[in-house]
Amino acid sequence: MSRFNFAGAVRYLALALMGILFAAPVFLLVSGSLMSRWELGEYLGALESGEGFIRWALFPMYPTFSHYGRLLFETPQFFTVFWNSMKLTVFSAGGQLLLAVPAAWAFAAYRFPFRRFLFTLYVMLMLLPFQVTMLSSYLVLNDLKLVNTHWAIILPAACSTYPVFLIYRGFLNIPRALLDAARIDGAGEWRIFWKIGLPLASNGILSAVVLGFLEYWSLIEQPLAFLENQSLWPLSLYLPEISLQQAGYSFAASVITLIPPAFVFFIGQDYLEKGIAASGMKE
Repeated sequence: MSRFNFAGAVRYLALALMGILFAAPVFLLVSGSLMSRWELGEYLGALESGEGFIRWALFPMYPTFSHYGRLLFETPQFFTVFWNSMKLTVFSAGGQLLLAVPAAWAFAAYRFPFRRFLFTLYVMLMLLPFQVTMLSSYLVLNDLKLVNTHWAIILPAACSTYPVFLIYRGFLNIPRALLDAARIDGAGEWRIFWKIGLPLASNGILSAVVLGFLEYWSLIEQPLAFLENQSLWPLSLYLPEISLQQAGYSFAASVITLIPPAFVFFIGQDYLEKGIAASGMKE
């Protein structure tokens, strides 16, 4: 028994150390956002001069909220890029739901010619990185006069194939006998989808929403390739533009940027775990 307890203690200690290691950047980010401009200059001066090494403190000597005050009350462009990020993320995730859920249901609930071939094609498209499809996407969006608009980000994101794969696995776990019984009882296809499919596959659907939000909140390559006007930029492109002289302002902006994805993750954590577990089940 004592040996088991020792092994458990070692395991929990290792997990605690890993948790501290992964949480350290966030803690230092919050700490830096509360430091005065003078204190940040003392710690980060080596970055500007190129001599010596930077120093850091776990806690600020004289905490201040001046950076947050400047960001929230004196920087209207921050609100512009913040709402740009929110718009891109919400519309992209919403578009994925409108397109991915019916597609996943069709693959899981019906048997039609070339079904497996089409689903394999979906998986292959899911594996293609953005760098491979960037040029073709740009040419199509340019012909549609959508370059330098938010639709250039939203429409390709809404057509992403990964949510189809994730939600499909949730629908696939529904017993076909249950669907056949509903049809025998006289239920129409829409009623079966609405009353049986969506509730029983809700974990996969909600996990796709959470993953979509986390992904599109931090997009960099797509906005950089398709958005020329800086007033259309999301936070992911705005933050790197902040200079070293505005380090406190950058720390505060980064902390506020972390709040929406952290909130969505903690709210949807259970659905995310269940949805990913369901997607790993074999057909």
